[in-house]
Amino acid sequence: MGEPITDGIPRQDGAEPYTSNSQGTPPPGYSFPTHKLAKSMQDSSKIPLVLVACGSYSPVTYLHLRMFEMAADYFNIHSKYELIGGYFSPVSDYYQKEGLAPAVHRVRMCELATETSSTWLMVDSWEALQPSYQRTAVVLDHFDEELNGNMGGMTLPDGKTRKIQILLLAGGDLIESMGRKDVWASEDLHHILGQFGCMVIERTGTDVWEFLLSHDILYEHKDNIHVVKQVIYNDISSTKVRLFVKRKMSIKYLVPDAVMRYIFDNLLYSKKLTRKRDYVSYAFD
Repeated sequence: MGEPITDGIPRQDGAEPYTSNSQGTPPPGYSFPTHKLAKSMQDSSKIPLVLVACGSYSPVTYLHLRMFEMAADYFNIHSKYELIGGYFSPVSDYYQKEGLAPAVHRVRMCELATETSSTWLMVDSWEALQPSYQRTAVVLDHFDEELNGNMGGMTLPDGKTRKIQILLLAGGDLIESMGRKDVWASEDLHHILGQFGCMVIERTGTDVWEFLLSHDILYEHKDNIHVVKQVIYNDISSTKVRLFVKRKMSIKYLVPDAVMRYIFDNLLYSKKLTRKRDYVSYAFD
């Protein structure tokens, strides 16, 4: 029998079992970004919502940015939630994935992709700069501690505060990987889907709800799983971008111009080619 695996990463000998209050080490000089969070709510009867997308982002692409916008459209139209902010959370260098640029580069590329193009997307470097791999459940706990613990939630016009709901933003491939016991621990799934929830961007031609019906844990938490279809098909992936760079092909219009310049200025992805994939999400590769 192989090693137990959580989030697609083999759990190392002696690793602590999941606990809902697990927190990693704050990196030196780290501060949680809040500069683009909404300061007030347009409709105080709704639940304030923050989207968090965990992934490799090696590099970040236009599809990653579009997924946030598709989720925003969904919640603007169909929901009891009011979206107040969104975060990219690049994985640590200890994710053990080939083709992963150093965290400092991946964080900076996400910053370049969002700092001038979005009024509500931010980049949190906490996960990326950790000295060990942090599972998704622990990362979401970190956001909960920052937003609802340290910040105290969202302040309403009457002076009261309301807890900010945190949702994991992911592609449909993530949900399908949750059906694999060798990839996700059941305790983590219950915590992620029960305590937080998930916003799934469904690829054209796939049926997430059909998959939910066949999986006991996912079906149990189905009310916390939101699904939006990708109306305009987009299959840009970081894997393809890295391949194009390796082959000296153009990546213009696949990634933001600032990200493209950063890749070339820092000679990223030009020496080693990989085909290995991960289970965070193919879309968030």
